[in-house]
Order: sequence, then C-alpha cells, then structure tokens
Amino acid sequence: MKKYIDYSKEVKEAIDANKPIVAIETAGTFEGFDYPENLKLAKLVTDKIRENGAVPAYIGIVNGRIKVGLEKDDMERLANPGRMLVKASRRDIPMLVAKEDDALTAVASTMMIADMVGIKVVTGGGIGGVHRGVQTSFDISADLKEFEKSNVVVVCSGAKSILDLNLTMEYLETHSVSIVGYKTLELPAYMATHSGIKLEYSFDTPKEVAKYMNVKEELGIKSGLLLVNPIAEEYSVDSDKMNMAIDNAIAKANEEKITGKIITKYILTEVAKEMGGESKEASIHLNVANADLASKISREL
Repeated sequence: MKKYIDYSKEVKEAIDANKPIVAIETAGTFEGFDYPENLKLAKLVTDKIRENGAVPAYIGIVNGRIKVGLEKDDMERLANPGRMLVKASRRDIPMLVAKEDDALTAVASTMMIADMVGIKVVTGGGIGGVHRGVQTSFDISADLKEFEKSNVVVVCSGAKSILDLNLTMEYLETHSVSIVGYKTLELPAYMATHSGIKLEYSFDTPKEVAKYMNVKEELGIKSGLLLVNPIAEEYSVDSDKMNMAIDNAIAKANEEKITGKIITKYILTEVAKEMGGESKEASIHLNVANADLASKISREL
C-alpha cells in the first residue's frame, strides 16, 4: 500500500533525519470548522507542534493519493472543497484510492496510516464512540475498533459529548484498549472537563507516556493507547448546558430522520448553533492543547 502514499517535503525530511513527527486527523479540523477558520485552526495546531521541536503531518487523501503531510495546495483543496467530502475510515481507503477521490481522515484512518508509515503519535479533538440510542441504531464508531489494530498513542480530549460515554468506556475495556488520563483519573467529556466516569490509570509527564509505549512494544502488545487530555477548566463548557443542547439536536435529527455518517456532523453543528461561540472556542483550545502534548510525547519517543 505504500506505493499509494505521498509525503510532504517537510515530513520526508523529518523521516530521513529521524525527527519526531505527529500525525493529525483532517476531519476534526477541516470538517469541524468552516473555511477559512479551519485553515486558521490548522496553523495554530501546526505552529504549536513545530514550536515543540516536532513536525506536523496532517493526513488526508487528495486525488486518490494518501497524503502524509499536506502541502499548501493540498490544505486549501481539503479545507475549501466546494463539495461534501467523505470522512474516511479504514474501510473507505481502498475505494477512495481506486476512484482517485479526495477525502478527510477520521481518527481511525489517521491511526491506520500513521502506524503504516511508522508515526507513533496521533492528535485530534475527540474520538468517536458508542452513540446514544445504540440499542436501536447499533451505531458504534470505527475509531474504537482501530485501537485494537494500530500501535499508536492517540492524544485527544475524550470521546465526543454527543455519545454515550459509559458505553464507550465499556466497549474499550471489553476490547482490552488502554484508556489513560493525562493528569486526571476522570474521563473528560470532550469540551467539558468532567464526566463523573473514573479512570484506573493516569500519566503526569510525556516521558511516562513514552516509557509506556516502549514497554508495550517490547512486550509485543500491538494495540493503541487512548490518552485523554482534559480541556483546561477556564475553557471548558457547562456540562448541563451542553447536554441540553445535545438532547435538542438528537431530537431534531430524529424528527428529520438523519442517520449514518452525517449524523455526527449534523449534531455537532446544531449544538454549536445553540451554544453560540462557546463550543467553538473550547474546540480551538483543546485541539491546540492536544497538539502541544502530542508533540512533547513524540519528542520523548
């Protein structure tokens, strides 16, 4: 599959020089914000990673080529497509490559591609998970399954608040996925610092995370690590207000019979409308904070 992969000049030079690299999902940035705000967020994220001595590698698919690191033209094309782009997961990659199409990468496909090319650290906003009402929809994100396959650490601010966080935790634990808090023993609820769900382990420094990843690899255990980095209290949103907005968005989605891949974006958009600029500001801060931590871990590795 590597014959279908292109590296940006910066990433290729980093690989040749054995510099630390951080893979970044494109969906969370380019789909989560309108143009040109998405490019502004991308710059904040990449600047933070470079500031810490690592190299940023946004992952995407352009004209059927898997891109590890996006050049300026690639960034512009994916950020301002003028059409609805596929949010690619593992299963979509062969079809998109064969059809020579464009796509954004979700957490799962970013993990898969990063692992394939030897990048050990992935950063993003929040992972997908088990959706509310899963008893009737059976809607479980492919992000969760990917942790069983890709040997990378994913730095994020927990699972998206629109999900059933308890069932998401149960799924990951059942499938032997390690969920570790960064300076916390509580699972963050993406844009909210607290969820009330307790974690078993935590790390306090990037060095501890790197040591864990090295030990796991030496033991021959091939799976991902979900490292949850809670948003700072001063930037977090009010949990009650967030849950009310989510409930209203889900009710509206049910009325309009919105299902499948588009439901996550639909609900997040509706929540952002109801909460004004509060959720957008929170999302910007947590994406930059996760990039900051991810680059420090990459440097230690």
